[in-house]
Amino acid sequence: MKKEVKAAFIATGSYIPETTIKNDAFLSHRFFEKDGSAIGKDNATIIRKFKEITGIEERRYVRPDQTASTIGYLAAKDALDSSGLDKETLDHIIVAHNFGDVQYGSNRVDLVPSLASRIKAMLGIRNPDCVAYDIAFGCPGWVEGVIQASFYIRAGAAKRCLVIGTETLSRIVDPHDRDTMLYSDGAGAAVIESTEDREEGVILAHKTQTHAVDYAELLNMGPSYDPSEKNREIFIKMNGRKLYEFALTHVPLVIKAALESAKVALADIKKVLIHQANDKMDAAILQRLFQLYGLDKSPADLMPMTISWLGNSSVATVPTLLDLIQKGRLKGHDLNKGDKVVMASVGAGMNINAVIYQF
Repeated sequence: MKKEVKAAFIATGSYIPETTIKNDAFLSHRFFEKDGSAIGKDNATIIRKFKEITGIEERRYVRPDQTASTIGYLAAKDALDSSGLDKETLDHIIVAHNFGDVQYGSNRVDLVPSLASRIKAMLGIRNPDCVAYDIAFGCPGWVEGVIQASFYIRAGAAKRCLVIGTETLSRIVDPHDRDTMLYSDGAGAAVIESTEDREEGVILAHKTQTHAVDYAELLNMGPSYDPSEKNREIFIKMNGRKLYEFALTHVPLVIKAALESAKVALADIKKVLIHQANDKMDAAILQRLFQLYGLDKSPADLMPMTISWLGNSSVATVPTLLDLIQKGRLKGHDLNKGDKVVMASVGAGMNINAVIYQF
């Protein structure tokens, strides 16, 4: 009897920008409320409360000469170099992002040609059967790219895919909005390959949902909060409180559904690699997940976090986290043969997804 085809991670890569922006860099900013009124608190207080809520102390920004496609290329090259594979054997290059290439000093998006085609060209891949395309799926975009690659592989339509998540959120933030301090830049990538020979090192199950009717506008684009700003530019905006409530209600249920599909017990999960959006929110999501199983407390090292020093780099957070662990660059965390992990994300749309993977 023919063995079932499964999808497996062969190699990972990432690019962490060189420029570190600490919280005190925002001390001179002029912040306003959504209605354009003064906040009524000094910036030192605003920044202190921001750190208490999010856990963010610093974040990374790209250099002026870099864009989402150029750092996506660097993450992709890292993954391919780590794999030792012939780049011409790739069947798909899937690039998750939300704003395309945004040049320094501007917030105008550039989506033509696609970032996937740009990165394929930078990699020098000439094989026309290597199909390159983008997906815009909010912060869960890279995880969804992994799910799409898994479908191609299991259907026999591909043997090897490169999935990249890359974003330069620093280029599309409103400097007069406190939420600006959340966002950062970065890129992560993984090579995914078909296998029939093993039960370990494969994607076991996944689950995706879109909650659009009531929640699509929790993350959107809008004008600056500065009432004197007349340039009509738009920036990323967020309803933080409602998004927090949405995530706590829905993300644990999606993870639970994926675990049930994989027939994996929560107690058997070694790590939960969750989108790094907010320290307290992620901790609350994990706590709610354990409560769904009638458990009071999760293991202290179950959910590795990078948000304190990398901020929220959208589609890049999960693949960067995975790459750091795989390459022994995240102290106190490792993954070994047989370990089962959850990879999950939530973001604009509102979209949620989860993948169960066994190393």
